[in-house]
Amino acid sequence: MKKITLLFSILVASMVGAQTLQDSITFNPQQQLNAAQRILSGNYGKAVTVGAYGELTYNQPEAANGELDVQRLVLLFGYKFNDKTQFVTELEMEHTVEVFVEQAFVNYNVGQNVSLRGGLMLVPFGIINEFHEPTTFNGVERPSVDNVIIPTTWRELGVGVTGRFNELSLGYQAYIFNGFKSTSFDGSGGVNGALQGSNGLRGGRQKAIQSTVDSPTLSVKFDYYGIPGLRLGLSGYFGDTQAEDDVENIDGANIGISMIGLDARYAYQRFTARGQFVHGSLSGTEAYNNLTGNQLGSELQGWYLEAGYNLLPQEKAQRLFAFARYEQYDTHANTAGALQRNDAYNRNDLTTGLSYHIAPGVVLKGDYQFRDNAVSGGDVANRLNFGIGVWF
Repeated sequence: MKKITLLFSILVASMVGAQTLQDSITFNPQQQLNAAQRILSGNYGKAVTVGAYGELTYNQPEAANGELDVQRLVLLFGYKFNDKTQFVTELEMEHTVEVFVEQAFVNYNVGQNVSLRGGLMLVPFGIINEFHEPTTFNGVERPSVDNVIIPTTWRELGVGVTGRFNELSLGYQAYIFNGFKSTSFDGSGGVNGALQGSNGLRGGRQKAIQSTVDSPTLSVKFDYYGIPGLRLGLSGYFGDTQAEDDVENIDGANIGISMIGLDARYAYQRFTARGQFVHGSLSGTEAYNNLTGNQLGSELQGWYLEAGYNLLPQEKAQRLFAFARYEQYDTHANTAGALQRNDAYNRNDLTTGLSYHIAPGVVLKGDYQFRDNAVSGGDVANRLNFGIGVWF
């Protein structure tokens, strides 16, 4: 509680101080672009576009060996067929041994502010899932809420529409995707469950790897940018999970998912802040756990608040952000049937550190994480982290 009170006091004091400054900035949503959006925006002015982003990390838990890792390297490719039609793809290598296609979609501009898309795309939910390039967020590791509750990087195959209502300062996205994979046969007559109590939906991501689908899901997001310096987001995801053939008719093979997320980003001169809240309601978990033997909760919930301040003069090209982020997340926010809530799944992190942007597209990061859970004496090992991030 003391951690929450301290961070909230810092956040409020910083926001009040920032509001008293004389000059203001205008938030331009076109300046807040992720890798795919930069390619689609035509910033490069070429038919063929090549780029990349990557992260090298060092994690040192207390009383344990540290780990050095090329966490990810993502190669970006785009091709502009004409003024209306473009193709974007991202090839990701994780830990130097795994290779994935992270995105691969066609974008067709129907009108000035309306585009149709189809292919492998990021599910528009929260902040980090769409804006996860290492120079766009503080901290060596992504927020835990965007790992455990929102299973970043979350991408699936689908089709949909995206655009803006400029007169309302409102952006929108709406897609039909294949859903999470929930169950499959284990080869000996039993049923495997992909969804777990500890990390919720994360194990069910299909990632366009021979994805199974029997009932599509709906994903929508709205972004409001009409207030100078502020961007507000509302996300929704609704539908059922997917089971392999011959499993889907078994009682408990699938569950229903309804997720709602709220997010906010604020920037004023050298001050930044962001926050996020996510709640997920899962139906049919009692039958699912009886079938699979898993401990999937019936509700997931998480939130965080973060404040940062650039310690260098505003006119300098380099930036040095000191930041603090507090987050709380629980994959057993509620349970169904005889399943008891596991307090080990009710966790919180306090992360504080520095992000030094030595050049546009290059950041050096260092932070320390205080981590624990709701179990009496169940502290999770604190961790020191360092990282290098690039994006071009």
